[in-house]
This record gives sequence, C-alpha cells and structure tokens, in this order.
Amino acid sequence: MKIECVQEKIKKAVSQAERVAGKNLNLPVLSCVLIRAEKGHVAVSSTDLDFGYCANVAAKVYEEGVVAVPAKPLALFFANLPGKNVALKTEGSTLFVTTPKNKTAIKCLPPDDFPTIPEAGKENCFDINAAELVRGLKAVWYSSSNSNIKAELSSVFVYPEDDSVVFAATDSFRLAEKKIKNKTPNFGNILIPFKNTQEIIKVLEDGDESVRVCINKNQITIFSESTTLTSRVVDGTFPDYHQIIPKEFKTEAVLLKDDLSRALKIATIFSDTFNQVNITVVPRDKKFELTTKNNNIGESTTVLDAAISGEPTEANFNYRYIADCLQSISTDSVSLAFSGPSRPVVIKGVGDKSFMYLVMPMNR
Repeated sequence: MKIECVQEKIKKAVSQAERVAGKNLNLPVLSCVLIRAEKGHVAVSSTDLDFGYCANVAAKVYEEGVVAVPAKPLALFFANLPGKNVALKTEGSTLFVTTPKNKTAIKCLPPDDFPTIPEAGKENCFDINAAELVRGLKAVWYSSSNSNIKAELSSVFVYPEDDSVVFAATDSFRLAEKKIKNKTPNFGNILIPFKNTQEIIKVLEDGDESVRVCINKNQITIFSESTTLTSRVVDGTFPDYHQIIPKEFKTEAVLLKDDLSRALKIATIFSDTFNQVNITVVPRDKKFELTTKNNNIGESTTVLDAAISGEPTEANFNYRYIADCLQSISTDSVSLAFSGPSRPVVIKGVGDKSFMYLVMPMNR
C-alpha cells in the first residue's frame, strides 16, 4: 500500500475509528484500525463486534493494499502531527507514515484477521437529515438504563408513527420521548444499544446532510456521503410506555427553564445521598418551591415564579432526573404537570408537542 492524502481528513477518520475500536484480549486485531487503499480513496474502519465504523477519505493511491494498525498509537500520533499532507506506505508488517518533517514506523497486525463489518442491506430503509437524527437520539438516550440486566431498557427505542420517527428511552424511573417529523418513514420497530447511540451522535453531530437508515432483524446501518455506521440491534420488546403516561392532570406549573435549571444546581449542593429534592406547589399562594436537605451540610429552599393552576401538591424527585431533560427542551418556558400523590410528573416545553419527559416520584 502506498498513498498520499490530506492529513486533517484522515486524522479525523482515525480519531473516530479509534474511539470505536474494541478492547478484546482474545482478538487483538479489534484494537486496530483497518486502512484499505482502493482506487481514489482510503477506507478507514474499526469495530468492537457490536458497532462498526467506516469512513472513506479521498487520497492519491499509488499502490492498493490493506493494513491493520493499532488504533491508539496511530490516533495519538496523528493528533500531534504537524503539516497538511501525509504519506502512508507499508513494507511487510510495518506502516511508514511520512510528512516533510517526520517519518514514523508502526508495527501492524495481519489484516486477514480483521472481521467483516456486516451491513443491514438497502431494502428496509428511510432517509432523514443527519442533524434531525442526532437531535432525536440526544433528546432521549440519557434516560436509558446503565445496567445490561434488561437489554431493552439499556436501549433507545425507534419506531415510525404517522409522519414522524419516534425516539424513546426509559430506565423504569423516568421516560423520554421525542418525535421528529419525517416524510412517510416505513420501517419496523428497533432497539439500538444506548452505548452505540452515543457513537452515532459523535460521528454525525456536525453533519447536516441527508443520511439513509437501513434496518434488518440484526443490524441498523446508517449511510452518509462518506461514512457508514452499523450497530447491532437488541432482540427484545420495549415496554408499552403509553400506558403509564397520565391522561389527566390535577396541577400544572409553568416556569422559565433557566430559573428551574439554576434552582436544580443549588439542589446539587444540599441534596442527600439519594439526590432528593422536594417540590411543593400551592396554587392559592402562587408558590412553586424546591427544598433540599442534607444533615451533614445544611438545607436550602428556592421559590420560583410560576403560573400555577389546579390543586396543591407535594412530591419528592431525583433532581438529576429533572435536570437531565432540560437540554432536550428548546423553549424558554417549561410545563410541569402533576397527576396526584405517587404519580409521575410530566415535563414538556411550552408550545412544543414533539418532546415529553416523565419522572416517577421518590418515597421519602
């Protein structure tokens, strides 16, 4: 293999590939980036057998070939390499990387051991803007469970509904749902491991082009102009979460998102080991109050300006769960709707029907 290419472009591809590369002691080649030189471009790939990444980088290819290079040293090397262009050449099991001021040799592994990254095919597909796909995933993924005991809860659920793609996630204590308008999506329900949704977000978050999403029973593959991402999908059934969303509310409070965010930051100082915050709403006194108490530090009460309707109510919540959803709300004002004691609070952006967030109360 012998190529020349723009350093910034291959550096970005290698950096993203290094993040995906696996750490499998039984299969050392998974810790490598596979670089394949073909006519007019170089394909940079990596996988941990759960998620696969491949980027095409334009290059002058003098000699085609393939090499498996340890991902971490290659990414660190490129991150500190000056200059605009770079040349790569293999001799035996060694990759030589050359610039006008540097020449480096990196020992490689046999590329034949590198696994094939499967793709979902292009039969069951829909198109969506990359920024919209990222917006849908970012709005909900943090609500997934960190535990792998129930795989369907440590996933992001994606399904079509009318003229939208719906994203949902829950860890059984909270639930996030985001709807993204999209022209007649036609695909089956899928569960994407939440770890892999983070990789999809990182790769696509700077893009604004249309991507094609293709699905089969085992994989989801996302095709962009220069990148292909493939994730395993979870074989499971996501809970029928619509059953737990309250249909009627007894109390509603509308307040500024920034006011609530600041109050929750104060709660981080004085909350107990359970991250507990008490919310008291008294419509008659127009009072919306957050109280936190820690026996070792002290306590704090914050009263917020709010438009309140309905009955008085009081409940304890994990303040982190409430704070997490605010980054998914684009409006200046938020609505907190309560349906009674021991019932969840539903949080939405005022005037925004595309996002809904539900948090279960805590016992005292």
